[in-house]
Amino acid sequence: MTKEKKDFPLKIKIGFKKVFDAYKEKAGKSDLAKKQISEILSMEKEFPMLSSGIADFEEILKYNDQIDTILEPLFPSVLGTNEIKFATIPFQEVAFKSTERYLEILKAAGDGFSMDIINFDEDQFYIMGCSMILSHYYGKKVDFKRSFYYNIPDGQEMIKNYRLFYNGDFVEIQKTAKSKDISEDDINELLESFEDISVWKEKFPPGSWIFNGFVIATLTDVTMDVSISDFKTNLLRLEKNGGFHDTEFSRIFRAIFNLKDLMIGFADYNEENESFERTLFKEISSFILNGEKSQSSKEALCSASYYTLFKQKEFYCVTDAERYNKMYPENLLYKKMLDQGMKSAIFAAIVADEKILGILELVSPNANDLNTINANKLRDIMPFLIDSVVRSKENFENELELIIQEECTAIHSSVQWKFRKEAKRYLSSITEGNPTFFREIVFEDIHPLYGQTDIKGSSEARNEATKKDLTLQLTYIETVLKKLYNHTPLPILEQMNFAITGFLNEIEENLQVDTERKIMDFLVSEIIPFFKYVRERNETFKVLVDEYYQLIDFSTGLVYKNRKDYDESVMLINKRLASVLDKKQQEAQKMYPHYFERFKTDGVEHNLYIGESITKEKSFNKIFLNNIKLWQLQVICEMENNYYRYKDKLPVELDVASMILAFNGSLSLRFRMDEKRFDVDGTYNARYEVVKKRVDKAHIKNTEERITQPGKISIIYSQKEDEEEYLKYIRFLQYQKLLGDEIEILELEDLQGVTGLKALRVNVLYSKNNDQAKEYYTYEDLISQIQE
Repeated sequence: MTKEKKDFPLKIKIGFKKVFDAYKEKAGKSDLAKKQISEILSMEKEFPMLSSGIADFEEILKYNDQIDTILEPLFPSVLGTNEIKFATIPFQEVAFKSTERYLEILKAAGDGFSMDIINFDEDQFYIMGCSMILSHYYGKKVDFKRSFYYNIPDGQEMIKNYRLFYNGDFVEIQKTAKSKDISEDDINELLESFEDISVWKEKFPPGSWIFNGFVIATLTDVTMDVSISDFKTNLLRLEKNGGFHDTEFSRIFRAIFNLKDLMIGFADYNEENESFERTLFKEISSFILNGEKSQSSKEALCSASYYTLFKQKEFYCVTDAERYNKMYPENLLYKKMLDQGMKSAIFAAIVADEKILGILELVSPNANDLNTINANKLRDIMPFLIDSVVRSKENFENELELIIQEECTAIHSSVQWKFRKEAKRYLSSITEGNPTFFREIVFEDIHPLYGQTDIKGSSEARNEATKKDLTLQLTYIETVLKKLYNHTPLPILEQMNFAITGFLNEIEENLQVDTERKIMDFLVSEIIPFFKYVRERNETFKVLVDEYYQLIDFSTGLVYKNRKDYDESVMLINKRLASVLDKKQQEAQKMYPHYFERFKTDGVEHNLYIGESITKEKSFNKIFLNNIKLWQLQVICEMENNYYRYKDKLPVELDVASMILAFNGSLSLRFRMDEKRFDVDGTYNARYEVVKKRVDKAHIKNTEERITQPGKISIIYSQKEDEEEYLKYIRFLQYQKLLGDEIEILELEDLQGVTGLKALRVNVLYSKNNDQAKEYYTYEDLISQIQE
């Protein structure tokens, strides 16, 4: 009678006692139904087995007419074409009363279709039977309410999803001799044992209870809800695996729209160059791109679709491309659809934070399949799709960044676009299985600017700090040795002091490169072992040696006091100068994008490169180059001012001097893959790098005076037009009280391979504060005030 099951706690009998009891209760209360109720109750007397229950399904077929009459009030014919309902027994493939709509669904499913509940195994089936006993007989509400689903084909190559609801009002559970009484302790044990079927079978042996009655099953079409759930699951699978090959999006969208011919596509949008491309989900095609790898968004779409998608950020629907094409034969989008055999479509922009990330494409070969009405179904799934595309974009960006970092290290944001473009090409080739390499990045026709604010005499200052530290350390050792000699006059102590005197003279007269190393060798071989020995022999000597240990840096074994002050001063100078430059550089990028890099050495130096090939837009004009030159000169004035307001707070007094190198013309900038850095390209352009490295140490021609001096900015150039241009900037900054009146035009000594260099040198004006009522000082005034 039923679909064979391995085990079940209930013996099934189909009976209508509960229905008869319900009609008896209504008898006499409703004049309208008296005749119908009387007819139904007469059947209980005439056919008592319908009340006591029939165990053989073949037997129940003999009473089809009577059952139709009994169940007619529960299956009103007026609702039969709409409701999907049938009378059955739990979890079995039988129906002895049903609506017309249910029969139509079964007929469409085909002869071989089997009504199987999905995701429901035999153990769950058994436990569900036990829960019915607990609920109907013991009144214990064991909450085992799962959602049960049927997947039923609709006869048009589509699968419909239906949710199953059971009405158990007409069920009676009866004990047998095999039934076991269930105590509260038993129930507690069952509640802890859902995964252990043996416990349930021990409490409810197979066939030990009787099910007498029937249930009314109702099916609800939940294809849309299930499809959305499947859609979210597939999005997770997509994010995990990174591709469409392991997903079922086509089937899901067909189910949502109930269109068996529907196809999907996706076009990724690259905001940098305003184009569509196939980057994120290469396994599915793009009907917008129509086989192209990349295309400008304005060229790929018609004006109406571009406005709708990019400006209004709404769905764009094409209901009949053939009809539209006749009306607007010049429209490229309609022609593109027809070329691909598509007659209706919905294009939906994927929008996050007001930015277009891509376009979802739904297309069909049939006119009117997709339209402005069913387009609204997308609104239920777009939030999930947007989140997934955002994460996929982030993962893709991270992958690109990883490639760029591995191949090129960190790079400036102004040239990031070109590295990303090459990284995309590289990643695409790798994905397609083609051998490839990361190609060099070159920017043509670039105008360079170089500047530095350097610490003057940094080598001499460090040498002086080194001399002071070594002298302090040796003098202290000398004092300790003399005290030891006074206590115990040993000749070896005199010999040690003699060596120390020699080192002190060498430090004072001519500190050599290897002097520090020789002193360290002397300390390690003679002083340290000796101090260790005497420290353990005498408390007075222990105190002296411990004071020496406090004086030195244990990591080096040397005094590091003056050098620490020097290093800290250099670090603070670099930090302060760099902070000014970095802050101003952010403002300069807004004026016109350009490549920028800076380096901290003994001071701060910077490179700027500006040109059309860096911005990738045809917007460059010489006015932007002139502007950045003036900006550079202004910023160096600010760096000078900022430093000299801070100078007297440093542990070591140091001066800075600034320089700008003017290069007349343009050059090529190449990223050196082996060195992971940008460099100028070509032999002639290399002269520029030579000048950068040597010019700050150059002298004025026929003198011993360095071109860079504290309190002055030196502008190095070779062409007369550069001189005239920078004189204009200097006069403007003199008017702004940033530069003084002392302008020098000087010739430089010849450098190796470079001749004919000149320099403009102008003094800087300094102010003590940043308020409006400023007092201005020359460098000499400033130094004299600091010294006072």
